[in-house]
Amino acid sequence: MTRATAIGAPRRRWRRVGIVATVAVVLSMALSGCFPAAPAPSTSTPRPEKVSAALTPFYDQHVGWTTCGKFQCAKVKAPLDWSDPSGGSIELALIRHYATGKRLGSLLVNPGGPGASGVDFVRDSLDYAVDKNLIEHYDIVGFDPRGVGASTAVKCYGPSQMDDYIFGITPGTRGSDAWIQANTTTEAAFAAACKQNTGALLGQVGTVSAARDLDLMRAVLGDAKLNYLGYSYGTLLGATYAGLYPKHVGRMVLDGALDPASTLADVNIGQSKGFESEFRSYLTDCLKRKGCPFSGTVDDAMNTVANLLKSLDASPIRNSDGRELGADTMVTAIITPLYSPSEWTYLDSLFNDVMAGSARVAFILADSYYDRNSNGTYADNSTEAFSAINCLDYPSNADPTAMRAQAVKLEKAAPVFGPYMAYGDIGCSVWPYKPTRTPAPIHAAGAAPILVVGTTGDPATPYQWAVNLSRELDSGHLVTYHGNGHTAYNKSNSCVNDTVDNFFVSGTVPKTDPEC
Repeated sequence: MTRATAIGAPRRRWRRVGIVATVAVVLSMALSGCFPAAPAPSTSTPRPEKVSAALTPFYDQHVGWTTCGKFQCAKVKAPLDWSDPSGGSIELALIRHYATGKRLGSLLVNPGGPGASGVDFVRDSLDYAVDKNLIEHYDIVGFDPRGVGASTAVKCYGPSQMDDYIFGITPGTRGSDAWIQANTTTEAAFAAACKQNTGALLGQVGTVSAARDLDLMRAVLGDAKLNYLGYSYGTLLGATYAGLYPKHVGRMVLDGALDPASTLADVNIGQSKGFESEFRSYLTDCLKRKGCPFSGTVDDAMNTVANLLKSLDASPIRNSDGRELGADTMVTAIITPLYSPSEWTYLDSLFNDVMAGSARVAFILADSYYDRNSNGTYADNSTEAFSAINCLDYPSNADPTAMRAQAVKLEKAAPVFGPYMAYGDIGCSVWPYKPTRTPAPIHAAGAAPILVVGTTGDPATPYQWAVNLSRELDSGHLVTYHGNGHTAYNKSNSCVNDTVDNFFVSGTVPKTDPEC
């Protein structure tokens, strides 16, 4: 198979590095000093909002919170179709960690994807999502966007069908008419299953609708302004909100930014170059270490990997569970550890294993990317939601001539990874619903200051995208982290953390880019 890689990030990068949330809670309570934590109320009272009569029942909801471990959980009703609020409703799942000290309001957090669960993010990795300063001053609220996780969700395939869809080997020569047709048939079957098993929701999960949900959540939580921290794809969601509701923007930080003006072709080229560059950084590091599976120069190693991928295209390696390791799955396995330099050593194990003729490590990494459990089930619907959201967010062009021209550009931009990031338009070209978003700059005139954090060595959301977004937003302020890895807040250095914390807690806007 071939399909576009994740626009934001593998949906569970944070699970591996999250620390037990209790530690952060205890520490933040100890530091709160003269501001003892107030008991978390069991109900949130909505703010009065001037909305249409059809929307009043949604904005007037009183949210009832129930205890779920060390957190509170709730469901909020939202219109199925924001253009027809009387045409049915869906549920949005929320989780909250109440402020441990002097409370400033709610802070909604989105981990990216698209398709990642904000409920899981906050529950499993609270102190990775935010640091102790924000835990002290804000109710940290995670949410599953429409179509995702515990919210009313997209559903397409069962586990065995998902295996065939994700890991199946497409017959024929990559890019040939027969190969494109085989992929089109596979994608059409997937799209039909999504429509049959999801229903009308499938056409309503785009980012524009999710941004309207954000405003509803803001109001029913009782906040006059939206305080928001969005990672990766979550930056597109946040920027879209700012464009729709600029006067409702409170303190907003967008980390690992997408450029709302980027087309799907722009995204594919940017990510291809980003992963290629980061892989070269890995090789530079690897070749200095004992046990590195490569020798010679970085260019020698790049050629070795390019030839390995071609060989897997021609002759996949069968795994012990019967799945076959082709080039596309191998690329997924490679890029998964590239999101964080701390995980580069997984690549040593990957290449040593594959070069010995085994697919075991490759499937461990790919399964992590797709949230596939060791028993063959899937932990969530993130892959299905990813496709559904992207197909509404990005117009596609599956004309074979256009796709082949794009493949040439991708290979030129990234000779090793580019060829395997081509032809991603096929899936959305057969999607049963048309896109609901047109890529374009978002200015959000009248919005409060918005911080845009960009990492110079980010492979998934290249730094230039953060530069672009900070310039497009009328009130954008760029915060540069000079380093590697995907996203920077709470995982890079004190300069980034202090800048973000001071903004959220005190409203301090940096006069210039702090160049962290």
